[in-house]
Amino acid sequence: MSFPKGFVWGAAAASYQIEGAYADDGRGLSVWDAFSHRAGKVYNGETGDVACDHYHRYKEDVALMREIGLKAYRLSISWSRIMPEGVGTVNQAGLDFYDKLIDELLANDIQPYVTLFHWDLPLALHHRGGWLNRFSFDWFADYTRVVVARLGDRVRNWMTFNEPSVFTMLGYVSGIHAPGDQIAEGEKYRIAHHVLMSHGKSSQMIRAHVPNAKIGIAANGTMGIPATSSQADIDAARNFMFDASEDQSLWLTNWWSDPIMFGAYPKGVEKIAEYLPPTWEDDLSVIHQPFDFFGLNVYWGDYVSAGEDGKPQMQGKYPGYPVTAFQWHVTPEVLRWGPRFLYERYKLPIYITENGLSNSDWVALDGKVHDPQRIDFTQRYLQQLSMAGDDGVALGGYFHWSIMDNFEWAEGMRQRFGLVHVDFRTQKRTLKDSAYWYRDVIRANGSNLF
Repeated sequence: MSFPKGFVWGAAAASYQIEGAYADDGRGLSVWDAFSHRAGKVYNGETGDVACDHYHRYKEDVALMREIGLKAYRLSISWSRIMPEGVGTVNQAGLDFYDKLIDELLANDIQPYVTLFHWDLPLALHHRGGWLNRFSFDWFADYTRVVVARLGDRVRNWMTFNEPSVFTMLGYVSGIHAPGDQIAEGEKYRIAHHVLMSHGKSSQMIRAHVPNAKIGIAANGTMGIPATSSQADIDAARNFMFDASEDQSLWLTNWWSDPIMFGAYPKGVEKIAEYLPPTWEDDLSVIHQPFDFFGLNVYWGDYVSAGEDGKPQMQGKYPGYPVTAFQWHVTPEVLRWGPRFLYERYKLPIYITENGLSNSDWVALDGKVHDPQRIDFTQRYLQQLSMAGDDGVALGGYFHWSIMDNFEWAEGMRQRFGLVHVDFRTQKRTLKDSAYWYRDVIRANGSNLF
């Protein structure tokens, strides 16, 4: 059990969740600004107006990243901070912020991994139809051009989207995330197709400005774990992850990744083709762009066995099964089998672009933050990720979610995922025990996990 030489140890965050400064220096509003200010949409009426005030405290935060020993930091760009209306006028102050942040990271030997979209669509574009608008991919391509023209001389690693299934299904179907819509059933496939087109056009723009770029996406989706080591259960768990002929919910990872990787939708597209734009088959050549790595956000999975007919059967959890503070199941084996099945399918290096847990953390009487559950959780998951490497998976890196406690979307500030504790009243940062533990893991390249 080990991790390869050059394995990237990092942590991650997202613009709306940490930056604050929602109306500073010409930033436009995003759908999350509007949504979080609507009564009853976010726990306790909390917003990202201030969040972690990272916009004003980025140097302090980068210094903490260096103290932990991070080799990389995955950040996202606020589209409306760069282009307040989503298109047209460019806000130079917004670009200047990211320019300074990138320089600060590099000065501290931390490589930036930049995500272009982490759910905060400019509100002005939402008012023009957002992702339902056929022009949305041109808007996104132009935004990409502005960002990479400024940062591409120093940033090599790019992700176009974070978890497109989540912002589609929770933002536009269930309505529990921004923008809070509940669209007609078929329209979710149109959104998905436009997002995929946006990925393709954005990838072309990145290649044009950053010839040595490495491009990926931070995906997520249904994760299957074989209930036993039998070949039948392994096959069932794999089918559970990828069989779109049985599941058209858009939660399957390959509804998004097959068009990107193979230039074709998975089997099952015939059931939803009527909802796609008339040009969808021609569009696949734009969506299918060269891809360098597969980013996977993963927190838990489902145990699956083969039924009598060989079809996947999801196994229930026993009473009292371990859960995080978010009530997500603790299933370390997902970091072995999820990457393994994805690598078998796509043959690209796997980066875990998010993994972690929400925990009940507070500053103790001794002034420290003791979070043994996070240490135990992360050790268990990383041990399983190492086993994926032993299985032959090309492992590129691991980004802990999150670098610091932040605004956790509809959950507000109550879900603490950070390696760094944030007192949201004072903005005081305190490294948790897990941060010092992770520093030792990084120094040992994971060899101390076993």
